[in-house]
Order: sequence, then structure tokens, then C-alpha cells
Amino acid sequence: MTEEARAAGTHRLLLADEAATTRLAADIAAILKPGDIVALSGHLGSGKSLLARAILRELAGDPALEAPSPTFTLVQSYDTPRGPVLHADLYRVRSPDELDDLGLVEDVDQAVILVEWPDRAGERLPAGRRLDIVLDVDPDNPETGRIADLAGGVLWKQRLAIAVAARRLIDKAGWGAARRDFMLGDASTRAYERLTRPDGETSVLMISPPRPDGPPIRMGKPYSAIAHLAETVEAFVAMDRGLRSLGYSAPEILAEDLDTGLLLIEDLGSEGVLDAEGRPIAERYEATARLLADLHRHTLPAILPVAEGRDHIIPAYDKQALAIETELILDWYGPHIAGVTLPAVTQAEFGRIWGSLFDEILAAPPTWTLRDVHSPNLIWLPGREGLARVGMIDFQDAVLGHPAYDLVALGQDARVDVPAALELRLLAAYGSARRAELPDFDLAGFARAYAILGAQRNTKIAGIFARLDRRDGKPGYLRHLPRIEAYLRRNLEHPALAELKGWYQAHMPKLFEAPDEAEQPEPSLRGA
Repeated sequence: MTEEARAAGTHRLLLADEAATTRLAADIAAILKPGDIVALSGHLGSGKSLLARAILRELAGDPALEAPSPTFTLVQSYDTPRGPVLHADLYRVRSPDELDDLGLVEDVDQAVILVEWPDRAGERLPAGRRLDIVLDVDPDNPETGRIADLAGGVLWKQRLAIAVAARRLIDKAGWGAARRDFMLGDASTRAYERLTRPDGETSVLMISPPRPDGPPIRMGKPYSAIAHLAETVEAFVAMDRGLRSLGYSAPEILAEDLDTGLLLIEDLGSEGVLDAEGRPIAERYEATARLLADLHRHTLPAILPVAEGRDHIIPAYDKQALAIETELILDWYGPHIAGVTLPAVTQAEFGRIWGSLFDEILAAPPTWTLRDVHSPNLIWLPGREGLARVGMIDFQDAVLGHPAYDLVALGQDARVDVPAALELRLLAAYGSARRAELPDFDLAGFARAYAILGAQRNTKIAGIFARLDRRDGKPGYLRHLPRIEAYLRRNLEHPALAELKGWYQAHMPKLFEAPDEAEQPEPSLRGA
């Protein structure tokens, strides 16, 4: 393929046999989402129906799915775990106007649409949504071989590049025969797939392309740069190898494509730190607290190697990053949840109070702050010993910050209720482990920092969950807000936060309105 074709987002693939066509279907299905149109062109017998049927089965997660050709029905509809899918064969359509009667155009936003003979639709299928696949017989292998030319517009360029690069990585790593299953992601832009070999061995494909810059909001920088969110997959690679060098259970990296943002990593499994009812398993949370204490006893570097000639500098969790996160509550939670839009002078007072608290936090010696040490990112590995039983993922946004931050993320888990008594046990377990190494470890001072950073983290998360609902159309995160509000109130009871509590009471009284009767009693962090 020419460089011009690559630049235009066009890819030519040689498919040696039906198995290769099935693998292509899996690669395409992995990047499809509602609103996408896959336009399949080629002569009779070129393999359009074979590819469409294989894509359908991948989307449905059912390799035995009956998927009859829609030659006579024109359109077949399917409900799949990935959303509705329409399979259309327009061979018998004589005019693009006939599409109005099929309902194909009306469903374009809600469904993935697979279209054979798309030329019969004229210009009725939006070009910007189309992935065009042209199939032909491979003249060098006419019995079983096919040639597939894939092309799409601007919206498809990166997705196609990722799909092609992922297949190359998987094959090179020896996982070419593995089944690929989409894994539900989180609120981030990353995606994950579980790969399963015929013998049952599994691994995980992490898809984390370079983060595009958002609009500049301050000092000419986007939010992600100010908050020090990872821009590339290199941050994950550096932190992963750093954690593994200390004996912790971060996933082994099996293969990598750093430029595209692809990693094939060890599958640590799915056994977490919650019980069958979704409640914290105290012993596993305590083991994680002890792991954090062990991590924080080390003198840790600020620069980590990624690859030959590439290093990752762990950014400082500085005042600007801490502040921009707390301001999310003003921008999103305030107007959309609490129903208040605050004047500039009130927001400035908010910033002044926090600034004084941040100065106190930043005076302490920093350490690795992984930033999201909570239940979705913790995996229990009963077959391992000691601290290695706690598996860790999702640490690419790590910064150099106060050691209390990650214990807050654990003890005030955003996704599940952590009882106040268990939170105090975690503080005690952490403190005991630190004092075993450092007898004069100041647990009361640590508890003070814990309360400050607990208020900061939950202020941030309240804003993020409101933003996910309002801006991103993800209302499911709102179910966690009562928990976040309760954690925030819990932290505001510490004497160090008296002025901040007064600000919240005066300007966001919703936080203090009629808490749930079943809410856990406030623990005392004063002398922990």
C-alpha cells in the first residue's frame, strides 16, 4: 500500500482463507458503535455475505447465530449486547427512495448498519458514518483468498489504524487464534478486550490511543494537561514496570505498540475485593492498605524508563492540578445538581480556602500517588503470597503527591459504601505498617491530610459525576452521588476543614439536606 493510501486512511488486507475473514470480522466488530455504517461492496461471490454474517456473530457474541441473507427481506434486525444491528441487502433495490419504506435511514443513529450493495442507496447513507469495505478475489489465491480494501472518512481514520495495528500486534504476539470479547470500560476513553486462546488461556488487549487535547481553559492548556492526566500509553508502561520491579502485582506487558497506544497485557482475572452482594471484603481492603504503606516506605524515582530512548516523567500533583479538580464542583455539580450558580467573588473565596489547605498538603514529602486505588481497579489473586495477592490496574494517571491520597481512594471507595468502622480499620492498618518501619510516623498528622484530601477527592468526583450526566449523557453515575456527598460531609467534620465546611453550608446547602437515615455514622479522624 502506498503512503498516500495510508495517509488517506485506506488499508488493503489479504485474506488467505475463511478464517482470515472471520478474524477481520472480529477486528471490525471491536470498533463498531451505534451510528456506524459498514458498506460492503464487491462482485457476486466476493464474500460480502460471509463477512457481514461474521461481523453479526461477533456483535451478538454468538458464533452459532442464524443470520440468513436478507436478499428477499431486504433488512434483517438483531438485538445484540452491543445494541441493535441491521443487516441490509440492497441488491433488489432499484431506487434510493425505496430506503424510506425500509426504515433504514431513520434508524441510522441508533443501530450499527451492515449494508451489502450500498451503491443502490445513492447518497442516502451518510458518507461520514461509512466504513467502506470492497472485497475481491485474490488473483494469486483464487480458491480461498480475498482482498479487502477498507476506507473511511476522518471519523474512521484513527479507528481503522487501531484495528489494523491491533491485529498486527495480536498475531505477532502469538495470539492470532484467540477469540476477542469486548470488555465494558469505564468513564475514560480507553477500551479493553479479553483474548481467549483455544486452550482457555486469556490476556487483555488495552486500547489507549494518544489523548486528543481539549480546548484550552487556563494558561493556554486543556483540562487534561493541568490535571496531569496521561496523554499516552507510555505512562501506563512506565508505572506498570515500576510497580512490578517492587514486587507488586501489576499486569505483565506481553506485547506493545506504543505509537498506536496498544498493549497486550496479562489477564489478572476477575476476582475482586467485593463480596457477592457488592460489599467490601475487609481483609482484602486491609491488605491493600498495607500494600500502600509498603509502597510509601520506599524512596521512589520521579523518572521511569519506557523503552530505549524513552522516559516517563511522573508529574507533581501540584496546586494547579488539585485546584482545577475541586473547581469541577463549581462548574458542574453546583448548577446541575445543587441548583446554584455562584458569583465570581464566592468562587474566589472557595479557591482561597482550598489554596491554604493545598499549601499544607504540598509541604509533605511526595510519593507515587496512583490516583484510583478503589474496587474497580483491584483484583484479588489468592494464588499469590503476601502483598502480591493484591492485583492493580489503571494507574497511568499516577502523580507525585501526598501518601494519604490513595488511602482515601480506598477508604472512601467511590463505587461502593465503605462503612465508617472499616475506614478506621484501614487507617489503623496503614498506620501500624508505617510505624513498624518508622516508629515516629505521625498518624494524627496523616489523618488530618487524609481528611483534606478526602474532601478534595470527593469534591472532584461530585463534579465529574455531574459532568458525566450533563455533558456526556451518562446518567448512571448519578446513583453514586449520595455516597460521594456522604463521604464529603464525613471529611468536613475534621477541625482542619471548619472554614471549608462553613463555605459549603452557606453556598451549597444541598450537601447537608436530609441525609439518608441509613447513612453510616461519621467516624472521628481526629486522633486516628
